Amino acid sequence: QVQLVESGGGLVQAGGSLRLSCAASGMISSINAMGWYRQAPGKQRELVAVIRSGGSTNYGDSVKGRFTISRDNAKNTVYLQMNGLKPEDTAVYYCNVEALLSTALLPVTSWGQGTQVTVSS
Repeated sequence: QVQLVESGGGLVQAGGSLRLSCAASGMISSINAMGWYRQAPGKQRELVAVIRSGGSTNYGDSVKGRFTISRDNAKNTVYLQMNGLKPEDTAVYYCNVEALLSTALLPVTSWGQGTQVTVSS
């Protein structure tokens, strides 16, 4: 089992910045991918960004050029630097981790509890 602790959400004005963090812990052998998803009221959860073990990244179209995902492998932590925030970025942001556990043969996917990001106009 993987525990995820998210931090960094809050209220910011349009054009401002926030940095989200997500630390993974548990009986982790290795982490395949770490990412962020978001869900706004009345909308489906969507990919924001993902970073894989080799360092490759993918971003949702709406955040390209504004958000940057990074990870600290030693700390099993993923970060999301969000710049140029817009009101439409307002959502609950969820950390997502795919990891191999020392107690399992197949990777498991875990979700954080979510952190609210609100961007005022």
